[in-house]
Amino acid sequence: MKLRYLNLLILGGCMSLAMTACSDSDPTPSSGDEDDGVYVGQATGNFAASEWYPGGKLGTTDNVGVGCYQDETPMVTNMGLSQDFQLGEALFERNFTTNTAPFLGLGPAAVRKSCVDCHPAYGHGKRVTQYTASWGNGYLLVIYHPTDGSNSDDGPYISEVTGMPQTIGVSPFLAPIDEDQISLQWKTLDAMESGLSFTFPDGETYELIYPELSIPSSAFNTDPVPTNLAFRLESTIGIIGSGLLDAIPDDSIKAQYAREAAYGVELNPNMWDSSSNTWASSAMYTANGVNRIKKFTYACTRGSLQDGPGANAIWNITNVSRSDRPYLYSTAAWAKAMSENASVIAAIKADPTSPYYADGTTEGIKDAVYNLLLPTTNQFDNDWHNFDPEMSDYNFYALMVWHRGLAIPRARNLNSATVQRGKEVFNEIGCAYCHRPEWHTTSDNLWVPDIITNLGLDLPVYKNQTIYPYTDMVQHRLYMKNGIHGSWCRTTPLWGRGLSLQETGAEDRLHDCRARNEIEAIMWHGYSKDSDAYDSTVKFYNLSKEDRDAVVAFLRAI
Repeated sequence: MKLRYLNLLILGGCMSLAMTACSDSDPTPSSGDEDDGVYVGQATGNFAASEWYPGGKLGTTDNVGVGCYQDETPMVTNMGLSQDFQLGEALFERNFTTNTAPFLGLGPAAVRKSCVDCHPAYGHGKRVTQYTASWGNGYLLVIYHPTDGSNSDDGPYISEVTGMPQTIGVSPFLAPIDEDQISLQWKTLDAMESGLSFTFPDGETYELIYPELSIPSSAFNTDPVPTNLAFRLESTIGIIGSGLLDAIPDDSIKAQYAREAAYGVELNPNMWDSSSNTWASSAMYTANGVNRIKKFTYACTRGSLQDGPGANAIWNITNVSRSDRPYLYSTAAWAKAMSENASVIAAIKADPTSPYYADGTTEGIKDAVYNLLLPTTNQFDNDWHNFDPEMSDYNFYALMVWHRGLAIPRARNLNSATVQRGKEVFNEIGCAYCHRPEWHTTSDNLWVPDIITNLGLDLPVYKNQTIYPYTDMVQHRLYMKNGIHGSWCRTTPLWGRGLSLQETGAEDRLHDCRARNEIEAIMWHGYSKDSDAYDSTVKFYNLSKEDRDAVVAFLRAI
């Protein structure tokens, strides 16, 4: 059952939220021109006082000026972790190299040289017209075998390159994919499959674009070279507030899945077993014997921030090893190609100090290169060359203090009558069902890996906070043209996104930055009648311009 059948549920919840936010002493709504300081922390119109603090009092920064995405939470400050936060920030921002501690260990193949390359100013990736492993290009390549043999969204990842394909090779090795041969084109959509017009009923128009990506076989430095390929782009998400999302209890997320299942919403069978009305076995993420529900990344592949996007990315994006990650992020097909490449062998033969030199013979070097580049070889304990961990345990701890400690900027302009109307319309047309406003963190029973517990150190915690991320933490399908790989996509949190232009210089939205503003993002939800958000999009389409603008103002305020 699509979300069109849920209007009564949505309306009831929205009326309750609006009623609890109002009182006889509410400040009079303004045009939005007055300073927020008059209103911050007070109930105003249909906003509760707590909605000024989307990350709760422990997770929200009062700063809404340039650089606010980089602020630490009040909890980081309260726990005396500011210095560790700043060290973690440096590890996030600095380029990793092959010879400069503590930023040592890039490669031998990498997706990027630093984390900030993919998360400009800590925000969502920016749309670009050429794929390069450079700052601001938050894209990751997705390369897979399409199930329909041509261009379906679904199909298994290829095995010849890593799941997040690498376009950087550290000398003397070649990159698994030569990025100079990657073609990225932006196409203008000719028609909506659903039949919706590019002209709103009041005459205002909009335009939708989407990416087409192609990579020739000559770009692959692997053996074998993959065939039968389809390509997608995925942009990195904004990372602010990640620690607060980690603090949402698994049982609360389960209750959300159960609620949507009860109203007939089709859920990803890899996450929810409809026959037994509980989690599917594949929904569990196990780390050190502890099970957590998968809730991070578009595809919901990770269950804890401490073994999730940031903890994983600082290793596999840069290929920087640490004591708990002694293996390379690589493939056997790339290892084989490098071991048989004449220029690679010649360069190593000319450098007896190379860890791949072995006995200096062609066969000895070939054997060392192949085995040391395999993803199954323990880099610290093997028969060819034992490397040392490149990132210290303490530096990893500092990175996780920083990642779990990034604040959400407070809301803006909630005193505005236009923003208040935007919230009302957002609820009325059903957007708040998937973009659920409010969650509670309760005990924040975070999972902590041994690499940190062995140090006897603490991470920021966010107990008993009311937060407003505007996501149901559930995956849905929108069926866009050249859509997301795997079809299912976790509802993106909306908090703080209104400051994206200020912070990153762009306000691109959706999983591949195809939406250049809020209007385009919303209308892409209605590309197909099969979209879980189609009926809400139709309602938005039929709004007056005044109400459409109000919804945009609301999105920019939260």
